[in-house]
Amino acid sequence: MPWPERSTMSIRREFVLLAGQPESNVRELCRRYGVSPRTGYKWLARYREHGDTGLQDRSRRPLNSPGPSDPKLERTVVQLHHRYPYWGARKLRSLLRTADIDPPHHSTIDAILKRHDCRVLYHGEQAQPPANHPNPNDLWQIDFKGHLPLHDRHSSRCHPLTLLDDHSRFSLCLQACEGERLELVKPHLIEVFRQYGLPLRITADNGPPWGSNIAGGLSTLEVWLMRLGVEVSNSRPYHPQTQGNLERFHQTLKREVLHRAFSDLQHCQRVMNRWRDQYNHYRPHEALDQRPPIERYRPSPRSYPEQLPTIEYEPEDHVVKVRRTGQVYFKGLNVFVSGGLYGERVAIRPTAEDGVYDVVFIRKTLRQIDLRQRAT
Repeated sequence: MPWPERSTMSIRREFVLLAGQPESNVRELCRRYGVSPRTGYKWLARYREHGDTGLQDRSRRPLNSPGPSDPKLERTVVQLHHRYPYWGARKLRSLLRTADIDPPHHSTIDAILKRHDCRVLYHGEQAQPPANHPNPNDLWQIDFKGHLPLHDRHSSRCHPLTLLDDHSRFSLCLQACEGERLELVKPHLIEVFRQYGLPLRITADNGPPWGSNIAGGLSTLEVWLMRLGVEVSNSRPYHPQTQGNLERFHQTLKREVLHRAFSDLQHCQRVMNRWRDQYNHYRPHEALDQRPPIERYRPSPRSYPEQLPTIEYEPEDHVVKVRRTGQVYFKGLNVFVSGGLYGERVAIRPTAEDGVYDVVFIRKTLRQIDLRQRAT
């Protein structure tokens, strides 16, 4: 990567929280996070005994000042407000439990904020709808959050790439890209797949690089995902609610991060890295019972294959390779299939109707060939 990666502390914390989930495969997580099992189990033991402090190379001063007295409570609330200025009393209240403080009613926290002239920058956040999918990695939602200018005239605009798990609202990727081309997106998706595994399905809008501009066609990205065994679906045009959770994430990202000025892509990435860790590890969500996303997320057991698996077709299929033009040749006909399938093998499969064939890629029927029309 051309910019600094996430902090060591945030990576270690994410590892132990995911490893502590029920039925987690600790050794597989060690492989994905690039540590030995001995180191991984050492982090787990230290985290169970000391919490976040046990993950640091050096001891640090605690973030919060726990204590039952009113002055300590007020000091803690004010500290939390300055750390999370966009969070209201209900969200701050959920954090007090992790600080070993018996949380008072949220109206008491509101009063403390007002007493110390702490103005919450955004009030009235409405509850999100319940999680749509029952398990993590059932569905991921991907898109770009528009683009924003950079002050460095030698840098291009920043296009934030976002990827969200629908069940847990866990942010899997938040990347500052210089454009929205496939060659920029695919390496980041590979890194996500290596760390978190493969989802069952990914949904995106219909525009490049996600979808094909040709009705019924496949984009190069869709073909690659299908080869990985990931189902691809596209949102309806002009219906952003199809990716409602990601749209809500974009609103939060814009309000808390993208309103400020950035000098270049590296600056933008550093800020987004810090915010993503805060969002995943600490920020309470109303739809998650005021818990952060990492408490609901578990990595996928489906690991990323470094080599694409071979496509298996039925013995009676006529298998052909798609040409550069997106066409296949069959019984004297040049038939267009999809430009995104260049170099891939597709099956031409007979149907119940004599002279009619389905063109199939993996399990998706792309189109039909009707030889009876040629006869007429």
